[in-house]
Amino acid sequence: MAKSYWLAKTEPYDYSIQDLERDGQTQWDGVRNYQARNFMRDKMQTGDQVLIYHSMTDVLGVYGIAEVAGPAHPDTTQFDKKNKYFDEKSTEETPRWWCVDFTHVETFDEPVTRDDMKAEPGLAEMKLLKRGMRLSVMPVEKSEFDLVKKMSRR
Repeated sequence: MAKSYWLAKTEPYDYSIQDLERDGQTQWDGVRNYQARNFMRDKMQTGDQVLIYHSMTDVLGVYGIAEVAGPAHPDTTQFDKKNKYFDEKSTEETPRWWCVDFTHVETFDEPVTRDDMKAEPGLAEMKLLKRGMRLSVMPVEKSEFDLVKKMSRR
């Protein structure tokens, strides 16, 4: 199967690209939107590349790259009553929420900011930059992924 490309949003005060770099790999948990969940559960494959986007911060942008480390599995936070992502309607027999594990690939020296991306004509159709697009996990075109990566090298 051909490699796919994604963007995953995170709040850096919760879990940043630097945290992923330190940990090496993590479960990308806490996603509580059905469409984003479906992307992870049904579409993401081992080896897919992921732009890590910091939201809810002073400088919005892509801060690095991760890779999907394996197939989707139930998000363990849904079963933990002490976790903010606990879901009382979800059971281990019928989990509601799924996730994948990400492995760190690269942390950019400088972020590719949202403003930089909006100014780049080659990213004019990028879902992230469309009005009302609030998904925390979304597909990106290979050309968009490649262009953001190239922009990180400037």
